[in-house]
Amino acid sequence: MNRNTVWTIVGVVVAILIAWFLVNILFSLLWFIGKLVVVLVVAAIVFFVLRSVFARER
Repeated sequence: MNRNTVWTIVGVVVAILIAWFLVNILFSLLWFIGKLVVVLVVAAIVFFVLRSVFARER
């Protein structure tokens, strides 16, 4: 095995590790944004339900 082959293998391994790290961060961020959207939708529904319940009592 010559020197270029070794550096190519090292480069591929490093590229895979960096890609794994970036994809992990991306999916974590997307999961967080998805949960945040669901929480905002549920909070809005609960807010309007509570507002209508308390508006009827008056």
